[in-house]
Amino acid sequence: MEKRNLVSLKDIKINDHFWNRYLELVLKEVIPYQWDILNDCLENVETSHSIRNFRIAAGLEEGEFYGAVFQDTDVAKWLEAVAYVLMRQRESVWEKRADAVIDLIGLAQWEDGYINTYYTIKAKGKRFTNLREGHELYTAGHLMEAAAAYYKATGKEKFLHIMCRFADLICNVFSEENRKDAYPGHQEVEIGLIKLYEVTGNKRYLIQARLFLERRGQEPDFFKEEQKNPKYETIFPEFAGYDRRYSQSHLPVRQQTTAEGHAVRATYMYAAMADVAAAYEDAELLKVCERLWKNMVRRRMYITGSIGSSGLLERFTTDYDLPNNCNYSESCASVGLAMFSRRMAQITGQAEYMDAAELALYNTVLAGIAMDGKSFFYVNPLEVWPENCIPRTSKEHVKPVRQKWFGVACCPPNIARTLASLGEYVVFQKGADLYWNLYLGAEVELEAGGYSLRVRMTTDFPNDGKVKLEILTDGAYEGTLHLRIPQYVDRYWICVEGTKTDGEVRTGYAGIPVHGPRCQVEFWMDLTPRIIRSNPRVRDNIGKVAVVKGPVVYCLEEQDNGPALHGCYLYPDTLKESYEETLLGGTTVIRGKGLRQELEGWEEDLLYAEKAPRWKETELTFVPYAYWGNRKPGEMLVWVKEFQEMMK
Repeated sequence: MEKRNLVSLKDIKINDHFWNRYLELVLKEVIPYQWDILNDCLENVETSHSIRNFRIAAGLEEGEFYGAVFQDTDVAKWLEAVAYVLMRQRESVWEKRADAVIDLIGLAQWEDGYINTYYTIKAKGKRFTNLREGHELYTAGHLMEAAAAYYKATGKEKFLHIMCRFADLICNVFSEENRKDAYPGHQEVEIGLIKLYEVTGNKRYLIQARLFLERRGQEPDFFKEEQKNPKYETIFPEFAGYDRRYSQSHLPVRQQTTAEGHAVRATYMYAAMADVAAAYEDAELLKVCERLWKNMVRRRMYITGSIGSSGLLERFTTDYDLPNNCNYSESCASVGLAMFSRRMAQITGQAEYMDAAELALYNTVLAGIAMDGKSFFYVNPLEVWPENCIPRTSKEHVKPVRQKWFGVACCPPNIARTLASLGEYVVFQKGADLYWNLYLGAEVELEAGGYSLRVRMTTDFPNDGKVKLEILTDGAYEGTLHLRIPQYVDRYWICVEGTKTDGEVRTGYAGIPVHGPRCQVEFWMDLTPRIIRSNPRVRDNIGKVAVVKGPVVYCLEEQDNGPALHGCYLYPDTLKESYEETLLGGTTVIRGKGLRQELEGWEEDLLYAEKAPRWKETELTFVPYAYWGNRKPGEMLVWVKEFQEMMK
């Protein structure tokens, strides 16, 4: 198997009407805001203490550790986001601050290479004694990812050397000769080790990542065995009665058939499995990845590209169990889904994997961050009634407004690093061929087929389905441009230099032969708003529909439609769209006719009665799900009841 390569973020410049607001937001608002939080500079915001933890661990000041056992990862993901921004444009202010943080991490590093402020400050002498809960390897993985990204962005080797020393320690401690049965409770170090392998060529890191995966789920139960260590200390009381499915350790990875347990852990593991399958050309492991992806996306994923339906333990449950008003759907889980799906698209060339990545990026990932970049959703429900989001109930995790920060703040910096690295999802390269995945305004410069190429894409997607590509080369380049035909597109046409062509459609991509020195390709997709229904096995959505345009899922908000959205019914064949420049920074709005069940005639103290419903004609206004909650707090609804004549 020959993996398609990512195009360096240095070689792709995004200038897109839809995405620019977020890319500029990361640089101008998100990175500065999160920097202030990491340094505890903001009032009325959850304390982070992350930078101070490193200062204490480095011996630069006195104090106690504060935060979660994985608090260091907030710094790691912030550094990774900065690295991706620096690949787009060198910003001296943030580069200098990042360099200072890297210096601090180096000072906090133990002589043997170990880094973790929790175990340096609070739990001395207990490192690597609780892999099930301790998150040491998870934290190490995020630091490794950041170091690899920072090296690629700046060419500076200090952070890379720091993390290679830590990786060497991990490879020594958890080698086949030493702790040959050990693996992390929360997967991530596998991805980090592979990223280090890719930039250093040190195969030892790839081998260790594979070892961690292959050990998982074997007998005897490693997590049960490690509790016999007298140094073992419980960190999370809620792990009592531990279910091995939670950490995907219920079976060896090659025997797993369904997406189980904590959704973030699962997708991080699957992403690493895909990387290992490609590196070793392991067809069996790739089939496992395909099997798990299909179960997750075809039976356990929300229409918004979110996963992990249970508010308890942030986990998958069973096929088709997709409740809308109490689901968890952690923002990080959709980041993980995008990561895994992109890797599978790279390996297989199958467009359906990028369909899932695109769905997550345009919906849940964007919904996780406010338009000002200063508040976030950890949980992403598809239906919100603010009055019943009550603490100590089954909906206490559901928030009707975005939060400024969290005590466990993995999602905000994860969203930041994902948006900053958006260019990695746009196009792949394989020899002289290009695989175009996301349709957005961009310019790409790269070497292909022995020639220098410059490809410029212009479009107003997803508001409009017209796409134009101009390909310029410095010679007689010959290659194939593979255009992804999304699953939501039924009608499309392609023109090359003004001549219509069908292209050869394979694995969801239309192959267009391209010849230098210049070629112009026009691609049109029908993005008429659509009505989507669920498999009737999804119990929450029987008799309901969702409104979708391209990859963008829409929702009703109280701001536009008034309260009691649950009483609204939509006539499904009445949808009309319009672009509204002043609404939510400019967006396509979809409206439809419908009915609303009236409250009139029902006294508030009359709970049940033999009364016929009374209806009122209404117009329903749908806005993109990603934008909900950016105006006044209120109700929100994705799946709306469908009004139609009764059919036999």
